[in-house]
Amino acid sequence: MKTHRLEAGPDTVHWGYFDAALKPLVTVDPGDTVVISTVSGLPAQMPQAGAGFSVPAALPAIHRSVPQKLNGPHILTGPVAVRGAKAGQVLEVRIKSIELHYDWGYNVIRPLAGALPDDFEKARVIHIPLDRARMVGTLPWGLELALKPFFGIMGVAPPPAWGPVASPPPRRNGGNMDNKELVAGATLYLPIHVDGALFSVGDGHGVQGDGEVCITAIETGLIGTFELHVRSDMALEWPLAETPTHFITMAFDPDLDDAVVIALRDMIKLICARTNLSREDAYTLCSLAADLRVTQVVNGSKGIHVMLEKAHLGGATGMAR
Repeated sequence: MKTHRLEAGPDTVHWGYFDAALKPLVTVDPGDTVVISTVSGLPAQMPQAGAGFSVPAALPAIHRSVPQKLNGPHILTGPVAVRGAKAGQVLEVRIKSIELHYDWGYNVIRPLAGALPDDFEKARVIHIPLDRARMVGTLPWGLELALKPFFGIMGVAPPPAWGPVASPPPRRNGGNMDNKELVAGATLYLPIHVDGALFSVGDGHGVQGDGEVCITAIETGLIGTFELHVRSDMALEWPLAETPTHFITMAFDPDLDDAVVIALRDMIKLICARTNLSREDAYTLCSLAADLRVTQVVNGSKGIHVMLEKAHLGGATGMAR
């Protein structure tokens, strides 16, 4: 198996959108590893010169030469094609490691945005020092938060019939899921909509609470190491994930209640497929042991993820073959 590297830069990113028509930057074999660097931030969100932070040269170069489309704020590195991947199969993304790319992050509050769009009249940007050695971010009032980095966006190309779609709403192809459980050691499964899958990543987060209520986390650049596999033995409509301890079903919809229904039904299906339990028993198990968590409420389509400990499935192992 080979290791490939894809650095964020003007020739390797698409800004603000997903599109099945994007050409792959690199094609890898199933089982190969890809190390991908990402950058984040609009020009107005950059730290001032002299603030003591290091800004990667790629970021202002992207600002100068890459068009932002569909008003999407996210700078996405990719896409990466996986040789032999076919529409209807599943891309298995094993998140091997996530490292900080910046020594700073930022957080933004905007009027008419977030979970409280009418409560804050002025925009605010703060810059947060990130300590790589101690893995903490220091907020302006002195509080140190432990960093738990993850990519807010991991996604494959959408169905070609959709055309270009803006990056903020998460969809069946993944995208801006903002699921804080997808740290190093987790595995993400994405339904493939076009041959090659076309995997892209971005929207690095240093740490985030469920909900992402002010519309931003500690936004930062990250470097991710991913092992990509193609699964012909799985079929998915919505993204699915697992950690060493939990299975996670996910769904996104403008109506949070509808997202609950989709994600819960998928967890019941997963339980039934991996045990001899009836649908009724699986529903009961979900009520007693599964946690329904609000992934985020600020991206147009809201997110729900349902978490169930693997131990509750009688020793069932993970999805990996």
